[in-house]
Amino acid sequence: MAKLVAMYKHPKDTAAFDAYYMSKHLPLAKTVPGLRGYDISTGPVAAPGGDSGYYLIATLHFDSLAVIEAALGSPEGQATAGDLANFADGGVEIVMFDAKDV
Repeated sequence: MAKLVAMYKHPKDTAAFDAYYMSKHLPLAKTVPGLRGYDISTGPVAAPGGDSGYYLIATLHFDSLAVIEAALGSPEGQATAGDLANFADGGVEIVMFDAKDV
């Protein structure tokens, strides 16, 4: 299994972010080839010392890092990445990695 984690920083308008994310970005992201699962944080994103500086964390699940890389290069992946500028005005950090249960 592999994961792509998108960490969204606090947007200027949280209501507008939420509305766009749920109605436009999420359905678009779910079209990315090879996607096996998708979950998002609910409520505040906390850190051990308090606020993490992130508003929302999305975790997308794939079979491997190679599948993620191919997905990002697909037309659907390119459209999803290009859509970030439409709503993520606080910024977003994306990491991806292979994972295993331990």
